[in-house]
Amino acid sequence: DGLVISENVKNNNIDVKIPKSELEAEDKGAEEEHPRESDSNILDVSSDYPRDKHISIQRHLADLEKLADLREDERKPCPLCPEEKFKACYSHKLHRHLQNLHWKVSVEFEGYRMCICHLSCRPVKPNLVGDQTLSKMGAHYHCIICSATIVRRTDMIGHINRHVNKGETESRFITVRAPKSSYKVVKESATDVQVLPNHSTPQKTDSYFNPKMKLNRQLIFCALAVLAEERKPIECLDAFGATGIMGLQWAKHLRSSVKVTINDCNENSVTMIKENCHLNKMKVKLNIREEDNGETVGNGEENSDTIEVTKMDANVVMHLRSFDFIHLDPFGTSVNYLDSAFRNVRNLGIVSLTSTDISSLYAKAQHVALRHYGCNIVRTEYYKELAARTVIAAVTRAAARCNKGIEVLLAVALEHFVLVVVRVLRGPTPADDSAKKVRYLIHCQWCEERVFQKEGNMVEENPYQQLPCDCHGSMPGKTAVLLGPLWSGALFNTGFLRRMLLEAVQYGLDEAQPLLKTLICEAECTTLKHFSTHSPGDENKQEECGVYIRTPNTSAESYLVHGKRKSEEVLRGTAKRQRAEHSAEHPPFYYNIHRHSIKGMNMPKLNKFLNYLSEAGYRVSRTHFDPMGVRTNAPLAQFKTVLMKYSTPTYVGAQAEGPVHLPGEIQVGEEVPAAAVIKVEEAELAEDDKSGVAAAMFTESYPTHCAAE
Repeated sequence: DGLVISENVKNNNIDVKIPKSELEAEDKGAEEEHPRESDSNILDVSSDYPRDKHISIQRHLADLEKLADLREDERKPCPLCPEEKFKACYSHKLHRHLQNLHWKVSVEFEGYRMCICHLSCRPVKPNLVGDQTLSKMGAHYHCIICSATIVRRTDMIGHINRHVNKGETESRFITVRAPKSSYKVVKESATDVQVLPNHSTPQKTDSYFNPKMKLNRQLIFCALAVLAEERKPIECLDAFGATGIMGLQWAKHLRSSVKVTINDCNENSVTMIKENCHLNKMKVKLNIREEDNGETVGNGEENSDTIEVTKMDANVVMHLRSFDFIHLDPFGTSVNYLDSAFRNVRNLGIVSLTSTDISSLYAKAQHVALRHYGCNIVRTEYYKELAARTVIAAVTRAAARCNKGIEVLLAVALEHFVLVVVRVLRGPTPADDSAKKVRYLIHCQWCEERVFQKEGNMVEENPYQQLPCDCHGSMPGKTAVLLGPLWSGALFNTGFLRRMLLEAVQYGLDEAQPLLKTLICEAECTTLKHFSTHSPGDENKQEECGVYIRTPNTSAESYLVHGKRKSEEVLRGTAKRQRAEHSAEHPPFYYNIHRHSIKGMNMPKLNKFLNYLSEAGYRVSRTHFDPMGVRTNAPLAQFKTVLMKYSTPTYVGAQAEGPVHLPGEIQVGEEVPAAAVIKVEEAELAEDDKSGVAAAMFTESYPTHCAAE
């Protein structure tokens, strides 16, 4: 295959040499060969035709015929077929051959036709016939963009479409992105990014950008801003940059407080990240492998505007360097990157991860959840919180393998993603404490009552006794299922959430503020009307991980040490403080008020029902997991009792089941509805009719006795 047609020169008697095939050129590093002088007449067939295209790629059918017209004989061979397949013939027969066999089955792309080729360009396994080896000539297409040879026409069309979706619309083996005219500029939180037209389809683009994840990006930004107030500067990593929107927002708003590193393993994404940095007037610091080419400088002049862009696998970059803040947002599950994330993360640093594999986490694909997270789950009324606890359990086990414990700061499960933010605590003792909070859950499939299995390794004779319900005794068969292992600890840290809310107000993140208020109420298990921006104990002092941390409202005499992290002595001393002022931990899981409603009864309004439960002496709050969910420490039996007490019949006819209210019982001054009056009158008439019919029947039975009386 040295030259495309040179091996067939002896058979076809053509004194033409075409540049080497793209397959061989790719093996030699994609070095372009300059065509010889004898090739000029071939290249003049189409003046605007690129020189490195295969001869089977032409604009017009006449261009293929001109390749055969180079021979002066009357009989002309086909330029795309070997002589043993198609012998030389007259021009009219050759025209029909090229039109029917090559041109009609071609694949069109941007004015070019990729005709089917029968030359020996594609290596085919030989067929042994006796003692001779015959090389089979396979029909194929040559890709106009890359060096691939595709056999089927439908596969070729799909191959070209994948190039277009990735923005690769020019030929030669170097991947060339789409022209800038096809790019779209999106603005979010005062940050501009360029995206491809198909940016919202992750399977078809390298630089994925989802506008629906704006709330997720705002929550992560608030968490990073809180960490930046504790120590400065901090090194933060966006392990899956895509367009770089998240890292650009960090650097643009937090400035000198952070040193941002944006990583992506795709070359197109890295190129787009660099262009977006220039678009936002940021400097780009190249990684170690690219430092020889110098530093790419944007319009910014300050060192705080420098962003480091790396092109490597996320596991590699987290193994090589240490960070204070790491965010993982791969397409799908993030369990493959947890070990690397916790390997080098610094003490009291933060790891946040966004999981978008909701089909497995929300128990739609239970076998996938078992494979990825090692967790058995089923579809329940609290499936979103179950998903969050499943992810945290996997995070806890990964951190414990690195002798690190975690403190859950935030866990959010919405329609499109599950976000978990944890603080890392170094040492075997925090690791053991965190690992003990990973337990199994006993779930009743009849009434959906649930309880975490008791600690200990001893086997119980009857695990059903741990459930508050008596479904096992009243129902036949097995009524409960064992779920997990799951995280059994708290899902929120009230102090951290309050500081996140302050940062959201400071930077004007309107979408995150309502959710953060709901999370604070959920963490404290209170209703929204009792919400306040400061804790009742000390407005300026918040507590996390056993460490008291001052908020930005305090003076310079705070526990924060700017420039570097706290010394080990200060960390050990503060870590030993007890949580004396810390409120009780919020109850796990929640109940859906619709799931436990009584048939034929109207439920009370949700806010009124929360007040009824609170008046009964239980802690109660709404939950972001479910708009109709109620988080409370009340058992399910009491929950249903209060719900039944304050429910009303759906229709008037149903009042017959309850206590009968006679007209004489109506209090003075009350307005009696007209419908009720009519109902009462009809009932009285019916009673009179019944008594009259009974008297007539009695008279017919005993006429003599009645007449005597």
